Amino acid sequence: MSLSRQAMADWDGNPAPEAPLLPESLKESGLTLGFICDMLLRTIYTRGVMVGRDLGQYLCLPFKVIRDPLKFLKDEKLIQVDGGDLVGEVSYRFSLTDLGRERAKAAMEQCAYIGPAPVPLEDYVEQCYRQTVTGLQCYPEALKAPFGHLVLKEEMFNNIGPAIISGRSVFIYGPPGNGKTAMARAIGDFMNTAGGSIYIPYAFVADNNIITVFDPSLHVIDDTATEYGDDADATVRKLLSTGAVDQRWVRIRRPVIVTGGELNLQMLDLRYNSEAKFYQAPIHFKANGGVFLIDDFGRQLVSPKDLLNRWILPLEDRHDFLTVASGKKFQVPFEQLIIFSTNLDPKALVDDAFLRRIRHKVGIQAPQRDVYERIFAANCKRLGMNYDGGAVDFLYERYYSRGRVPRASDCRDLLETVQSICRYRRQPVHLTRDLMAEASASFIAEFT
Repeated sequence: MSLSRQAMADWDGNPAPEAPLLPESLKESGLTLGFICDMLLRTIYTRGVMVGRDLGQYLCLPFKVIRDPLKFLKDEKLIQVDGGDLVGEVSYRFSLTDLGRERAKAAMEQCAYIGPAPVPLEDYVEQCYRQTVTGLQCYPEALKAPFGHLVLKEEMFNNIGPAIISGRSVFIYGPPGNGKTAMARAIGDFMNTAGGSIYIPYAFVADNNIITVFDPSLHVIDDTATEYGDDADATVRKLLSTGAVDQRWVRIRRPVIVTGGELNLQMLDLRYNSEAKFYQAPIHFKANGGVFLIDDFGRQLVSPKDLLNRWILPLEDRHDFLTVASGKKFQVPFEQLIIFSTNLDPKALVDDAFLRRIRHKVGIQAPQRDVYERIFAANCKRLGMNYDGGAVDFLYERYYSRGRVPRASDCRDLLETVQSICRYRRQPVHLTRDLMAEASASFIAEFT
């Protein structure tokens, strides 16, 4: 793994893509007058009297964008001005009239969404293609940190980088306990830390249907930069609202979303809130621009065949289709590094047509003794325990040479058992051959 000093000096991670700019007008917001009027009515109806400036901040839109909708609502006698100060319209206090409350109730029945105004679907699609996972910068040195806790052969380590750079799907397979999930998560750690940040909207609108995207339980906000930029002119741009970032978008670290046996086909479709009458984006959609890991593939509630049939075209064409309650479909990007991890036989799970669409296959087998010893030593260091070669000799003499296949996870599990025995006996944690024999009798005997 060699890289020139100059290349290392020049590499500073992956920068954030071009940010969506703050709209200067109603037209630039991509939303209609009627749409914003309904949002304003719902907001005031739900939250009560609001100052013009606060309304703009709540909808994440500059006041100049909502000025005309507010004037329209006032002219239609749907809202009224309860007062203000000399600052101007931004300080006016707006409330609903009786007619406005009736109109707001009707708007709530159509859709009860309040919060940041959505962006048009077209803007979301455009931004997705600005920040794809394909072509991310990735050098061997950059991977060392997230993979530092793993013991990998050089050839396997060098296969990971091209898989990340390609942005294509990865199939990781092999017997249990040998680091498949740990490797997949390390790829995710690299993407999350060194992959740079991206912008996603709080929500987008497609054919008058609102779909929420940002999920605070899955997305990590990148707070390393201000919302309006990093340079000295950020404050000025914020005050003037020129050249600033559209506040309907959130800057996040590239997402890493993990799912396991709980995955089903319903999770891959829009989730409709029948009471509020808007949608939540499916789980894989929220991984756009990052990593979607399917752990324990083959053990999901849905059969592998049905799951693969659902994804076979997105994997090939890099786009997917979402369907709203009316039955209308719209196309969205499928821009993510998707990782399948399984300890089942790949031939029993997938057919050749699917494997052809998986660009990278990584087989992880049981460790050879030299690798096992390195993993064992690394776990001793992690636990603050002395390394004893005699303990490893015992494991090979008693178990691994008699048919039990060594697993990388055995090192962690056995040493933590030794640690527990020592702590229970109130003695210093110290590895010996006898303690390993005692720990392995408890941990391994039932499987021999």
